[in-house]
Amino acid sequence: MEISQGFSIAEPSLPGKWLELLSEIAPNLQRGAMMFNPDTASYVGSYYLPSFEAAAQSRKVAPITARVRSDAEIETVITSLGREPGGGLLVMPDNFMEIHRVQIISLVAQSNVPAIYQLPVNVKDGGLLSYGADFADVFRRAAAYVDRVLRGTMPSELPVQMPIKYILAINAKTAKALGLAVPSTLLVRADEVVE
Repeated sequence: MEISQGFSIAEPSLPGKWLELLSEIAPNLQRGAMMFNPDTASYVGSYYLPSFEAAAQSRKVAPITARVRSDAEIETVITSLGREPGGGLLVMPDNFMEIHRVQIISLVAQSNVPAIYQLPVNVKDGGLLSYGADFADVFRRAAAYVDRVLRGTMPSELPVQMPIKYILAINAKTAKALGLAVPSTLLVRADEVVE
């Protein structure tokens, strides 16, 4: 995913942060699967995979690259993670994943697998954790960028704008159902907590 101008809502180091947060709430994490559809999110392999693998290595977590294209493949990945303790799931930013979010949230609950997402809506729908760019902040910052373009600055002369504000959301009810204690250090950093 190469961004040449404008705003991005994605930072390539995010999978490292997601793995860190998942390890913090699930300290026995031994295997982490990064799930995405390579047909709808082909950028994941080059943009996010290096950060994920580096973070997994530093945390001594076995990295799993889970490419899925169907409901059955999603179910296979999640149920295999749940067969043994220590599995965790990173649900990558991908329209396919978003379309299947209800199924994913249901399957991780059934399989007792802690999972992290990009968008807070997943946490409101029963997901455990989310961490991602604050879209409202990105839109607010875009207004000044547009103003500069309207005043004559060529878009190619403006630097790419990366997110500077992120939202951490936690579903305490889901954590309890998974048998996880949410550390107080995580709760104080949370922007949203669903009870």
